[in-house]
Amino acid sequence: MILDEALPHLPRLRRHARLLTGDAARADDLLQDTLERALLKAALWRPELGGPDRGQALRAWLLSLMHRLFLNQLRDERRHAHEEFDDALHGGASAQDNALPLRLDLEKALAALPAAGREVLLLVCVEELSYEEAARVLDLPLGTVMSRLSRARERLRQLMQEQPLQRAPAALRVIK
Repeated sequence: MILDEALPHLPRLRRHARLLTGDAARADDLLQDTLERALLKAALWRPELGGPDRGQALRAWLLSLMHRLFLNQLRDERRHAHEEFDDALHGGASAQDNALPLRLDLEKALAALPAAGREVLLLVCVEELSYEEAARVLDLPLGTVMSRLSRARERLRQLMQEQPLQRAPAALRVIK
């Protein structure tokens, strides 16, 4: 059964979902949705497309499913964000009223990247997929993967240099 074969990949899939969403609860939901979709679409999985390593082929297929589900979630969020913005405009509230100062750490910098670049960066740098594997997962030409990766790396570098890393406050001692 496909779930039995997917079990060894769950920690990496969860980590990838966490990096995509930036939130543990949303990552768990995305992982669950991915596994549900994998069960429904198990007949479509073609391990021969992933080369001789069946496990690697399954992981790439699961990442591909996760990618598409994540894009669907982004579209839904954008739709809801536009509705909330319209509500704020008509209600007289400014969209900036709730803005908090932005202090970037690596996770926030990743979240600030465009979704397309962030996903390529995560697949290649975190999940250690080759450019070719990432291109298959994302259903993109190899050159597009390479250019998105280059732009994402450069943008991440800029974001990390623009803002200081958020540091934990120093421990306080109680003096009586």
